[in-house]
Amino acid sequence: MNFIEELKWRNLFKDVVEENQLEERMKEPMTVYCGFDPTADSLHIGHLQQILLLKRWQQEGHHPIALVGGGTGMIGDPRPTTERQLQSLEQVQTNAKCIQKQIELVLETENNNNVTVVNNYEWLSKMTLLEFLRDYGKYFNINTMIAKDTIASRLDTGISFTEFTYTILQAIDWLMLFEKYNCEVQIGGSDQWGNLLSGVDLIRKVKAKSVFGVTSPLITKSDGSKFGKSEGKNVWLDSTKTDSYTFYQFWINVADDDVIDFTKRLSMKPVEEIMEIEKIHFEAPEKRYAQKELAKELTLLVFKSDGLESAMRISDALFNGDVLSLNANQLRQVFQDARSIVLSEDKNLIDTLVENQLIKSKREVRQLIQQGSLQLNGKVVTDFETMITKENAVENKISIIKKGKKSYYIIDHEAIG
Repeated sequence: MNFIEELKWRNLFKDVVEENQLEERMKEPMTVYCGFDPTADSLHIGHLQQILLLKRWQQEGHHPIALVGGGTGMIGDPRPTTERQLQSLEQVQTNAKCIQKQIELVLETENNNNVTVVNNYEWLSKMTLLEFLRDYGKYFNINTMIAKDTIASRLDTGISFTEFTYTILQAIDWLMLFEKYNCEVQIGGSDQWGNLLSGVDLIRKVKAKSVFGVTSPLITKSDGSKFGKSEGKNVWLDSTKTDSYTFYQFWINVADDDVIDFTKRLSMKPVEEIMEIEKIHFEAPEKRYAQKELAKELTLLVFKSDGLESAMRISDALFNGDVLSLNANQLRQVFQDARSIVLSEDKNLIDTLVENQLIKSKREVRQLIQQGSLQLNGKVVTDFETMITKENAVENKISIIKKGKKSYYIIDHEAIG
């Protein structure tokens, strides 16, 4: 299958401007761009599909441009329901620099076709109001703009003039990239179709040239819940916000009903290899073969070899019950949601558990000890006088208390001198 046929097979191809002409034009290298608005100082896994689509075009020999919306981020792409909260110029530009590094990391290549990252603040910040209205606004018909899905969905609840103009700004971006880089293709999620058409129309009117917009379906979960969140929290591409183990586990926990669709969309493996993964997976779904393959590939892509090694080491240690083989930082990652306390001095185990309300009473703690159901740093506690000490902690930093089979408490000794 050719490139477009493969995109369709992967469920990465929805709307397109002039598909037949695009297929013919793609026989020669083109420049293609995708935009990312810096609404936060990190991208999350919801952005992966578009970043990896740029990578697919890149691998086909086309030149990728990632546009970071330092200018449009000051405005905000209209959401379906309410206005976005405006951020300061300083925050938006800080966010833009952070996500630029993430994009460059994923799209780095060993040949000379590295991604070009541009910030539209460069030209939008220099544009006067009169230039905006005379040079660009005159090309946009209000009736056509109102009919676009992103705007039409807000007409009942109301939309500000600020967000109403977003589609014009995005069209200007493409015109600027067309003039400077001969950028003929813009890709985006299906929710960006109206904005892509605005750019196509503007370039046709100003330059009398044809360009191509291509959208992909948004990723959705089969159960209807939102993709990109784990227990209500965003899964970020920044290791300071989401560590590699948490990122890895997100993919390990993907439902069987979703994993093949996610693999087709996000894996860079060839079609034949993905079909083989699907076959092996459904022969024994309980082994989660497809989830493991996707987790390894995406963790390596985002967090590189060190991140993947750490994630797999933690996963293996937990599976084998050997948590004491992990270092202090890895233990913090694993037990980040466990109840924890900070000890400023060595202290009796029973007193510590009761005084910090980890266990209700000393009597209950003693019962657990008598039953052999309490462990401190991997060793079963047998003595009521057992002390929690920094000296016996992992790297002299972290002590792990295990109650029963699944309950863990974390004792942080960092505060001890």
